[in-house]
Amino acid sequence: MEFINRNLTFTENSIYYIDPDTQETHYIMMDWEKPIMKAHADYICSNGGDILEIGFGMGISADYIQANNIKSHTIVECHPQVYNKAQEWAEDKPNVNIILGDWYDVRNFLNAYDGLFFDTWGYNKNGAEFKDIIKYLMKKNGLATWWNSYNKKDNQLNIKADSYDVIPVKPNPNLYFNYSEYYLPKKQF
Repeated sequence: MEFINRNLTFTENSIYYIDPDTQETHYIMMDWEKPIMKAHADYICSNGGDILEIGFGMGISADYIQANNIKSHTIVECHPQVYNKAQEWAEDKPNVNIILGDWYDVRNFLNAYDGLFFDTWGYNKNGAEFKDIIKYLMKKNGLATWWNSYNKKDNQLNIKADSYDVIPVKPNPNLYFNYSEYYLPKKQF
């Protein structure tokens, strides 16, 4: 079953689903990621302007993005339940535009941005294409970053970062990241 068809459970500390076949719990996002999300948000917002966030999750990075001095904040979210949570979150934020769909399917409706954060889970059917398309989503001198599941200066999107910040973390046990250091990729266009 595809991720977008999974029934998610939302708690104060996490988003997860239980695989009906294996009864295994798959965490989508957890609150231990807060320092990482803040660092991603602060980096892409450091020049202000128009920000694109691909993947909403628990809204942690979205809150940090909104705490910065930005002009607009576009969020692309593919999971219907998470999209509904994002809609509720954005009700009092006039500079936010939320788009339901896969980033790849809506890419021609997106503009160029000053900052971009790519953090999707479980629905990366077009993840390989992102490294070739990202440059078209960025304004000159735009700043981009993305979730890095690797515990090194490398990443699953195969995008060459300009640099990495190493952030100490203490993740709760999960199936997606269990290291004591997070390598945050940074790229300027």
